[in-house]
Amino acid sequence: MRLRALLETEALGLRLLGGEEELDRTVRGVMTTDLRDPSRYLSGGELVLTGLAWRRNSADSEPFVRILSSAGVAGLAAGEAELGDIPDDLVSACRRNRLPLFAVNEDVAFATITEYVVRQVSGERAGDLAAVVDRHRRLMTSGPAGGGPDVVLDLLTTDLDLRAWVLSPTGRQIAGAGEPLAPGVCATLASEHLAAVRTGRRGPHRLSVQGITYSLFPIRGAGRGQGPGARDVRESVLSDWLLAVEADAGDWPAERLDLLQGVTQLIAVERDRRDAARTVRRRLAQEVLELVQTGAPPAEIAARLRVAAPVLLPGLGSAPHWQVVVARVDWEGEDIPGGPVAQSLLEEILVDPSLSGPEPSDRIAVAHAGDEAIALVPLPALPGEAGEDKGPDSALHADVLLAAVREPLAAGLADDGRLTLGVSAAVHSAEGLRGALEEARHARRVAAARPGRVCAAGHHELASHVLLLPFVPDDVRRAFTARLLDPLRNYDRRHRAELIPTLEAFLDCDGSWTRCATRLHLHVNTLRYRVGRIEQLTGRDLSRLEDKLDFFLALRMS
Repeated sequence: MRLRALLETEALGLRLLGGEEELDRTVRGVMTTDLRDPSRYLSGGELVLTGLAWRRNSADSEPFVRILSSAGVAGLAAGEAELGDIPDDLVSACRRNRLPLFAVNEDVAFATITEYVVRQVSGERAGDLAAVVDRHRRLMTSGPAGGGPDVVLDLLTTDLDLRAWVLSPTGRQIAGAGEPLAPGVCATLASEHLAAVRTGRRGPHRLSVQGITYSLFPIRGAGRGQGPGARDVRESVLSDWLLAVEADAGDWPAERLDLLQGVTQLIAVERDRRDAARTVRRRLAQEVLELVQTGAPPAEIAARLRVAAPVLLPGLGSAPHWQVVVARVDWEGEDIPGGPVAQSLLEEILVDPSLSGPEPSDRIAVAHAGDEAIALVPLPALPGEAGEDKGPDSALHADVLLAAVREPLAAGLADDGRLTLGVSAAVHSAEGLRGALEEARHARRVAAARPGRVCAAGHHELASHVLLLPFVPDDVRRAFTARLLDPLRNYDRRHRAELIPTLEAFLDCDGSWTRCATRLHLHVNTLRYRVGRIEQLTGRDLSRLEDKLDFFLALRMS
């Protein structure tokens, strides 16, 4: 039922104090509370009844209302029996948080309202639609009866005459009922969904594309919820799937909205199951990369690759070539873990956007370390006429990887996020993996130096110094590094100021003050003081690209 229906029922004695534009919210339950923090008892969609016993002074209203809004309650009804008129600070707090507020006449008992809401909600949930939900639940369980997201969407079409599609955050179609959506439509829907989530708008989100209205529902798996105590939305916005339905949900009755919410929960179970299946590939990637980064013997790395190849490319007759892709997601001004976000995002980006279904991403092995995600991508080799290796087929190219997904990802990153990505050349043996990893990391730094929210660079774009460093004469190396770094080393030796580690971290964070300060566990002002001292001692300016590059080279050669 809708909030509007409660207001129109005179026997309930409700008077609207604010939130006229939100009266179409669906009421899925009722709860009476005078706790200062009732979040643990809320699941979303409730009409909350309160006698205001939690309010000691005007400062209490804003935290209480914010808790209710974060929990996704439908509205708040405050009784007039205790304080008389509803306090202005509560009215203002509800208005700021877009939470509908009702006053309950002192002659009306909360039990009367509770009984009415429970009776209405229970009645609307009964009948044929409940049977449909039960069928969906049975089909999504594991075992022989399970049919995956496609079967659930087919049932929506046959039982409710609704066409629907499951999309990834990059706009790739995971599942669908009927004809596939055009790639451009998928990208637009994903962009609108991510933009709506970032601005905090309540779903379902509705928009018209090419004259057709779609309603977008978020699909959040375990650990990705946005209810009480949820993590920052930026930790999940770039990994959550969405359900696009060809209909205007604004005209739907409450029971149909409940059904679609149930469908998203069932699909989320399938999403979590597929995430769990990736554990083996992620572990293989982590093991190989740990061997590479610790300088393990090539024979040991090759043995691990032989284990990984059949898992990633089943049925492959010969050992593949490999490419390394490094990605990083950074958020301005916040210490938000970027590694897991980059990992799930990279697993999706590396799939051809024209391929539908979840299975293509099952051949991608991605690990993460800190804020960085690293993908180990196998490439089948084309045999020559005499069986010799002709090199990899369908190698990845940085400029192509992000072309199809740039629009939706930029919407999800909004004004405070950034994705940078680097791609190595293909290598054919374990000996080449360490160089490929360094190459991909260098390429990502090249991408980080460019403007824009979504940037990528490939191995062919690397500056020539990466290739030329090994050929610089030793005496030139020593003179160059001494001129730049000796003043800092001497100062560190005398004052224990840690200017060298500060310089390394500052360059590794692409000159970001907030990220560097967080990494070093320093206040930003302390970091600025240290960088200022570096510039004073060396006569260089770390805001200039040329000086940054000189310091980078000096550190690499030292």
